[in-house]
This record gives sequence, C-alpha cells and structure tokens, in this order.
Amino acid sequence: MSDREGHVGSGSTDDDLSLPKATVAKMISELLPNEVTCAKETRDLVIECCVEFIHLISSEANEICEQESKKTIAPEHIIGALKRLGFDSFTSEVEDVLKDHKQQQKDREKKADKIKDSGLTPEELQAKQEELFALSRAKFAQPQQQS
Repeated sequence: MSDREGHVGSGSTDDDLSLPKATVAKMISELLPNEVTCAKETRDLVIECCVEFIHLISSEANEICEQESKKTIAPEHIIGALKRLGFDSFTSEVEDVLKDHKQQQKDREKKADKIKDSGLTPEELQAKQEELFALSRAKFAQPQQQS
C-alpha cells in the first residue's frame, strides 16, 4: 500500500499531508546503531512530528513574508522563522545547506552552458550521444561474448 493511497482529489487537508514512510524509515535506520530497531508506531510518530514542524516553520515564515509585503517565502524567511521560534541552533546548518544548494544550482547551470557553448548543433549533439551509447553497448557486450 502506498503512502498516498486513499487520498482523493488534489485538494489536500492537514490530514492528507505526510512524508514518504519508506524515506523516513531509511533515514531513521541510517541514524540508529545496527542493533537498534524502530517500531512502526515510532516511525509514524516521527513523521507526524516532522509534518507539524514543517507546518509550524512554514506558518511563521509566511507571517514574516506578509509583514515584509512579499508574496514568496524566501530562504531568509525560513531562517527568520527558525530564530523567532527559538531554533537558533539550527540556523547555521540551514545556512550551510542553502549555500550548498546554491552552489549545486550554479554547477547545473554551468553544465547546461557547456552544452550550449559546445558549438555543436542539436543534430550533432544527438549524433555524438548516439555514438557514445553505441560505444558503451559494444564495450558492455564484449565481456559477455568472451565468457
């Protein structure tokens, strides 16, 4: 049974909001020592707490956003919400994650620019890609033929 099963329509209520159980279970198991397990009820409680935390931070960030007459919640609003709610100890880690995210976005843009700046037409890029795929298939097939 999927996490979203039983949810009808696109209009979601607070009861419909959740996090993927498998993802949360994986995160919990990665953090716990090997000899410690987590009961399903505990996992569900952690999910409920996470959803409530997200709701709390989002609501506070929305208030900050409205006070600044903004229509879009920015990362700075989230950081401000954390501080207002007494989660100051989280802000430096959140700022580090934001910095990493911005760097990843820049790196993705560079990769896109590299393709644009290659000087090749879309047809030439397609041909090059097909050539590389063919080489890869040939390389993969060789060890199987030798067996």
